[in-house]
Amino acid sequence: MTDLNVACIQMDISHCNKQYNIDKAVSMSEKAAMDGAHIIVLPEVFSTGFCYENMELSVETYPYPTLEKLAVVSKTYDCTIIGSIIEKKEQSYYNLGFCIESGGFAGFYRKTHPFGREKSYFSKGDSINPVELQNFTVGLVICYELRFPEIARKLTLSGSDVLVTIAEFPDPRINHWYTLVKARSIENQVPHIACNRTGSDPYSTYSGGSMIIDAWGNVKADAGNSEAIIFYNIDLDETSKIREKMTVLSDRRTNLYW
Repeated sequence: MTDLNVACIQMDISHCNKQYNIDKAVSMSEKAAMDGAHIIVLPEVFSTGFCYENMELSVETYPYPTLEKLAVVSKTYDCTIIGSIIEKKEQSYYNLGFCIESGGFAGFYRKTHPFGREKSYFSKGDSINPVELQNFTVGLVICYELRFPEIARKLTLSGSDVLVTIAEFPDPRINHWYTLVKARSIENQVPHIACNRTGSDPYSTYSGGSMIIDAWGNVKADAGNSEAIIFYNIDLDETSKIREKMTVLSDRRTNLYW
């Protein structure tokens, strides 16, 4: 598969209202799949938001009931769904990124760089590796990690065909979001699906700005600041052509960098 019809679901997450959020995410995912999306991306911790005051309500353990519901959509429409939930593993909490492909769990990624208040609640993941799917490879980045170019670079060098950033990136720094999302695509010459939430919670407001960007760094779809589903058809063959024309990755002098 060289063409990927990708969709980003920009949704307002109702704080700590788990069932409501899950129902909305399932409904919007079904709509995106019926409109032909091969990859469907949800925002960070879409099912609960950062529900610190009731973490036990938010957390899930394997086999993750919320993901089982999304797996039904993924299997029915033969698509991939990506997002994150709050996981409890043994006595630790993690921000768990997931990829569900054709109804099965294809891979997981635990957020390695918690931000601010998250540090008091979440343990850090200890590995950064892409998720290999049947026909392409996804590099998953979670919110604050967008500020660490080493993460996107490692995912790219490890074979990611597409970068996916899922986020709850707040209004006071939304201008950083627009710049960083484009930069991670441009410097790695890779398509980038950047999915942010909209709405508000007790801690901040969120104005969305979800984007789908091609390997040149051009914004091909922008969700604005309201709930929306945006689509774009990514041509994976374009990446190699761009890298042949602008030889950034092969021109690196790694012996000088560290």
